[in-house]
Amino acid sequence: MKLNSKVPEGKLEDKWKNYQAKCKLINPANRKKLNIIVVGSGLAGAGAAATLAELGYDVQCFCYQDSARRAHSVAAQGGINAAKNYQHDGDSIYRMFYDTLKGGDFRSREANTYRLAELSAPLIDHFVQQGVPFAREYGGVLVNRSFGGVQVQRTFYARGQTGQQLLIAAYSQLYKMIRAQKVEMLARQEILDVVIIEGKAKGVIARDLMTGEIKRFAADAVVLATGGYSRVFRLSTLAIGCNGSAIWKAHKRGAFFAAPSFTQIHPTALPQSSDAQSKLTLMSESLRNDGRIWVPKKKNDERKPADIPEEERDYYLERRYPSFGNLAPRDISSRAAKERIDAGHGVGPLKNAVYLDFKHAIQNLGKKVVEDRYGNLFSMYEKITGINAYKEPMKISPAAHFSMGGLWVDYELMTTIPGLYAIGECNYSDHGANRLGANSLLQASIDGYFILPNTINNYLAGELKEKNPGVDHPEFLKVENEVKKQIKKILDINGSRTVDDFHRELGKVMWQECAMSRNRAGLEKAILQIKEIRKQFWTDVKVTGSANEMNPELEKALRLADFIELAELMCIDALQREESCGAHFREEYQTAEGEALRYDEDFAYVSAWEYNEGDFILHKEHLEFEYEKPTVRNYK
Repeated sequence: MKLNSKVPEGKLEDKWKNYQAKCKLINPANRKKLNIIVVGSGLAGAGAAATLAELGYDVQCFCYQDSARRAHSVAAQGGINAAKNYQHDGDSIYRMFYDTLKGGDFRSREANTYRLAELSAPLIDHFVQQGVPFAREYGGVLVNRSFGGVQVQRTFYARGQTGQQLLIAAYSQLYKMIRAQKVEMLARQEILDVVIIEGKAKGVIARDLMTGEIKRFAADAVVLATGGYSRVFRLSTLAIGCNGSAIWKAHKRGAFFAAPSFTQIHPTALPQSSDAQSKLTLMSESLRNDGRIWVPKKKNDERKPADIPEEERDYYLERRYPSFGNLAPRDISSRAAKERIDAGHGVGPLKNAVYLDFKHAIQNLGKKVVEDRYGNLFSMYEKITGINAYKEPMKISPAAHFSMGGLWVDYELMTTIPGLYAIGECNYSDHGANRLGANSLLQASIDGYFILPNTINNYLAGELKEKNPGVDHPEFLKVENEVKKQIKKILDINGSRTVDDFHRELGKVMWQECAMSRNRAGLEKAILQIKEIRKQFWTDVKVTGSANEMNPELEKALRLADFIELAELMCIDALQREESCGAHFREEYQTAEGEALRYDEDFAYVSAWEYNEGDFILHKEHLEFEYEKPTVRNYK
């Protein structure tokens, strides 16, 4: 199958305008005849569902939480990027495009990345009109701060709770459409499969998480907005319920999975404290604006941080990357922290952390300014650790965070299955091999509010003449029976090991061999270990309870079954990419200084995998760089 990215013609700055000028339209009367399913109610899903309903489509929106307000977008803290140039510091749409392309190590599609930057400015206006309380200067102008990987201030924020404020705005728009009966909101529903009829996405099979009832839902198009899959590592910054099941089921039905090994390790999370932990806590990257990161120069130093004099502190990011310092991109900052920890300079009870210190910021700016900028983050840190970060440094550590990989999508955000769209973090679209901080809220919002509502018409215009097959079509019954069969199979095993025990084992393998650094021997070993975990899971997992009730253990088991298969593909993808780029760091391919060594001649492509009954087939979307030739990614 040849991948068609559908990138429009014209200059880079004209492509989106050219697309909109030529794409098909549907008149308002006809939109009422068309049904769209949106899976997920975070920023991408809520924005898409509300906007599509406002346009006149009949929309059903699903989420597994008890409310759309609990979507994981709420957890994003630091901000949202936009090329407004309010600071007059040289920012522009093109500079933001270049920063994002370079930050992703030239492994993303130029046209999509430029569109992300182009639509960023109107998105901020959109959110201001919805009432988002962005931070403002004394005179009322919106204020900006910097994030990693850039040398300008383009990040808009609402203290350390930007995701929460944006989600409340999106939720209010969604709820307005629910009250107007233009959106049917189906909470506590987990999508367990996608129904494909005559090659097109025509509906989903869902499980009611309260009763266990399996239900069928038909539509003219299906939109997945289900977030990332970094819970494959088990310990991550993601909420416990975050999972990749919906996109994995779509992958098994024919949607290609792109760059699954591109997963981001965030440099500023709270360190793991025990094996009993179920997740890690994110501390916003915005803290790196004013906080300085360091470790003791002496190995295994047991002194308190206040007792270590300045000359015995290694501000290693400032030392290694003087141009960007503490604002080096996430992948580089995480690997640098790992290198210091592995070399014996880690701090904390388990020696698995580094210091993030605000001593100099408080001295130079005053405690009040620091409190205004990061007060709720400091409060959260103290609540969790008991440490007052105004008086002593925070302890931070790298943690699994964002997924750059996801379902392959074209310029219209449609997967390789006609009528099936993927938006937000669950697609591979804009970030390449590494996402810059504050671009995740941006992509999710733009995909949902601005892009999908303009591109989905191009497909649905052709569906007006087609009769919706409805839930009585034999394919719906077939897929429903397959779902029920899998549930029965898991419940019938009645083995001796819990789901959490298997997930803990899988997470350790993935963190060790397919996280911040990889190598051939480790990846080959991991693939064999994952196959063994999968074999043992299907013969020895114990899931209590029944299918016809609220059963969290069954939910976890179904999700873990998908994670195990996805983990294998992640290692296969990492193994075939014999270069280092962004978050994908192959130890065999690095410079003498320990920096990533990229091979554009051989690997300037998006890897798009076909499921093929588990015997994965690689397809390549070759990347062409017309406007910015790939350069060595240097932050020194």
